[in-house]
Amino acid sequence: MESRRVKPIEILLVEDNPGDVVLTQEAFSEAKILNNLQVVKDGEEALQYLFREGDYQQAKRPELILLDLNLPKVDGRQVLDKIKNSDVLKRIPVVVLTSSQAEKDIVKTYDLHANSYVVKPINLSQFVDVVNAVENFWFSVVALPTLDE
Repeated sequence: MESRRVKPIEILLVEDNPGDVVLTQEAFSEAKILNNLQVVKDGEEALQYLFREGDYQQAKRPELILLDLNLPKVDGRQVLDKIKNSDVLKRIPVVVLTSSQAEKDIVKTYDLHANSYVVKPINLSQFVDVVNAVENFWFSVVALPTLDE
């Protein structure tokens, strides 16, 4: 399916594992998705970015958030809760992208209003497939509201 978008997609990746960051960047490059992928390394930094605090006062509002659950400083579940309870941020789709396959994590994140839960694939080929699926679904199939800056 061809994308309707002509401008780059603003994506925020919240991931503390440098290897997973590289894998995600490579997957987006392989998938040929026109995007601006911003990376923050922990939950505290994610909240500063999203609420435009500290060094992130000029940050662009992401159109999609890829959120790991097990993060230092502020846990991913807490980040998700703050996003979905914010009138400014709650409409931004949050894809939980984590290595956890635990049913309790899946249930908890949906209870916190995650938009989807994806278990991280192990290799680049599978990861590219996941990134393509995320891109196709969130930016070609789904109609998203325009976010206020």
